[in-house]
Amino acid sequence: MEKQNVTEFVFTGQFGSKQTELVFFVLFLLCYLAVIMGNVIIFVTITRSHLIEQPMYYFLCHLSLMDLCYTSTVVPRLVRDLSATKRSISYNSCMAQLFIVHWLAAVEMFILVFMAFDRYVAIIRPLHYKVIVNWKRCNMLIAVGWGLGFCHSIALLLMVLNLPFCGPNQINHYVCDIKPLLKLVCKDIRVVSILVIANSGTVVIVIFIVLFASYIVILHNLRTRSSAARRKALSTCSSHIMVVVLFFVPCIFTYSFPAGGENKDKEISVLYTVVAPMLNPLIYTLRNKEMKIAMGKVWWRMSHSRLN
Repeated sequence: MEKQNVTEFVFTGQFGSKQTELVFFVLFLLCYLAVIMGNVIIFVTITRSHLIEQPMYYFLCHLSLMDLCYTSTVVPRLVRDLSATKRSISYNSCMAQLFIVHWLAAVEMFILVFMAFDRYVAIIRPLHYKVIVNWKRCNMLIAVGWGLGFCHSIALLLMVLNLPFCGPNQINHYVCDIKPLLKLVCKDIRVVSILVIANSGTVVIVIFIVLFASYIVILHNLRTRSSAARRKALSTCSSHIMVVVLFFVPCIFTYSFPAGGENKDKEISVLYTVVAPMLNPLIYTLRNKEMKIAMGKVWWRMSHSRLN
């Protein structure tokens, strides 16, 4: 590890004048409350109903948990900084945020892959579904997701820890992320930029292509099914596709290009740190009749038990 002259970083990537930042303060606070409320409702509904027995909802439960944790590592500090005069973060806290954000984001990415795998088997090989997507395999997939996410994040962290930060400490962003940090490094970063693209950008693109290919195969196979089966499968798959696009497309724009120069990473990152976690509960509930019925039953039962 090279010697560091920087002990703290200062976030400068805010959103305009004081009046504008006050508007964003209220907006992001409301978004964060919506993220908490929506994902808690999904988590409680699934864990307290029969839906937890179905792999699709088991993965959805983990997705809601990831959305809660991931957003909570970014938005509270963003909201605080929008109302503060000093917007600094210590070097160690910055490295911790970098590691946690990328770990949780990678786990969420793999959960979306597992959800696509679940739908693929359910539609392409329905007779073998319970054998292939059994509980042992579901738990193993979640563990693999956490493990692969850790490998991705620790690789980025070790890369940054070995870079020298000699003087400039102003981050043009609202979170400690790899690309704005690379702009502060006082040595040539061309090789590191390529490694970052290989670690993040290329992986995101490959997974996105595989996911879309799987959904194309699913949609192609639906042609031979009954109209009722097609409607049910299309409702589920369209929800997954919307969530995948909301999460992956901004990530591709952010991590598939080298650091340096002017870009819109700050604005684009809002889509996968705030907007996607906020919309996921709406997408999965408004388009899912089974989820809405279970939600009504669970929350009626909870309110009824309190009255008694």
